Amino acid sequence: MSQLLPHRPLITWQEELIQSIRCPRELLEYLQLPMELLPQAESASQLFELRAPRPYLDRITKGDPNDPLLKQILPVHDELTITPGYSNDPLEEANSNPTQGLVHKYHGRVLLIVAPNCAINCRYCFRRAFPYQDNNPSRQQWLQVFETIRADDSIREVIFSGGDPLASPDRQLQWMVDQLVQIPHIQRLRVHTRLPVVIPQRITAETLSWLAETRLQSVLVLHTNHPNELDDEVTLSIQRLRHAGVTVLNQAVLMKGVNDDLDTQVALSEALFAAGVLPYYLHLLDKVQGAAHFAVNDADAVALHQQMQARLPGFLVPKLAREEPGALNKTLIF
Repeated sequence: MSQLLPHRPLITWQEELIQSIRCPRELLEYLQLPMELLPQAESASQLFELRAPRPYLDRITKGDPNDPLLKQILPVHDELTITPGYSNDPLEEANSNPTQGLVHKYHGRVLLIVAPNCAINCRYCFRRAFPYQDNNPSRQQWLQVFETIRADDSIREVIFSGGDPLASPDRQLQWMVDQLVQIPHIQRLRVHTRLPVVIPQRITAETLSWLAETRLQSVLVLHTNHPNELDDEVTLSIQRLRHAGVTVLNQAVLMKGVNDDLDTQVALSEALFAAGVLPYYLHLLDKVQGAAHFAVNDADAVALHQQMQARLPGFLVPKLAREEPGALNKTLIF
């Protein structure tokens, strides 16, 4: 698990966002990493900005360039390699983006691009090149999105995504939930977020109000890839969600050199459940340009998943899956 660190002064989640490290040199200095990593970090961050909040960085072992949490956020030279079969839109979401802020791929549910940015820029992100500038609706445009949802009574679930939806202020999220509650056929709200992991104090009383004090069934899907991401503060934020009646699940991405070994995956599932979270999906890497160095081939992924089944009870084994453009659902890998 992560090393013990000095207590950091309590500040708001908004202040943590503002103080996030975005300069490669500052990151290397903060984590006591060799400066020979700087040229490639600066080059790769020109394509996809570095962004990392300090609560997350404080779980990284200082001076260790192979730390599995560091590998997820440090820009490296491999990102500059153009890999055949990889693209800037690996899930072809442009074909399912009929209006600003709305992505409709699967029957019965729609995804809303609630925020155009994240608290942390994960180097494997499949939306590295997503046109957020074209998906940042005004209040009036959001009302049109809600009318589109109202007109389709096959939609039962709305998913807040982004970017990271929790990068938006609670007052904006409360307003959006208020609109959804007025649509009779909407039954569930699902929020996909990494923010409670990277800045745990993001779960505030105001967050719990719009998320849990509603007629909608609320599900929050965390994105945790490694057991070292789960510290006491993250566990506390999860407990607050569960005590408010929110169902908490986790999805992870299988990545070479980060979590592609049995012990790490078993430890992740066990740590999640100890914190009150059920494993949901273990995703194969989306083929986004700049992330091919993280890819684990299907045969190795299946073998690892079978080993997990032998080591863990069934309810702690996430579904091994990939998302394929144009498919009606995620594809399970056997």
